[in-house]
Amino acid sequence: MTEDIRYPIGSYVPQSFSHKQKEAWLLDIKFLPEELEVAVQNLDAHQLETPYREGGWTVHQLVHHVADSHMNAYIRFRLGLTEENPTIRPYEEKEWAKLNDVKTLPINVSLTLLHALHQRWYATIKDLSEDQWERTVVHPEHKKQMSLWHLLGMYAWHGKHHVKHIIGLRERKGW
Repeated sequence: MTEDIRYPIGSYVPQSFSHKQKEAWLLDIKFLPEELEVAVQNLDAHQLETPYREGGWTVHQLVHHVADSHMNAYIRFRLGLTEENPTIRPYEEKEWAKLNDVKTLPINVSLTLLHALHQRWYATIKDLSEDQWERTVVHPEHKKQMSLWHLLGMYAWHGKHHVKHIIGLRERKGW
């Protein structure tokens, strides 16, 4: 853990392939919706509109952001599994957080979406071979090729990262 509330679990650190790490990251993908739901349980409207840090997104925005990000991740995995080294599409996450659906819809809409999405995602990737984990996509914004293995770790980290933002805020505020 780290003192920097922007990165409460530290930055994502790529790992070499191992079956033990794969199983841990797959469980992170499988159980993220439940963990996020527990993190926001019993928060009222005022608490949901509280930024997790000064200048950061509100809890409400974070929940919708995780859904947006993980929808993109799911598509990226599917592209990587069905096309040869496809270029994935980056998106302006800060701008997505300002769109009307994020402003007006309750977080349960994104939580419901995440439950279904993560079931599909987990079912898609749980039995991949080592060769499939080495399949790649190109991220034009970062100007690099990324393996599906790298993406698995990155998105497993991403979910835990944002859950910890919410848990940390609750601890600091005594909620």
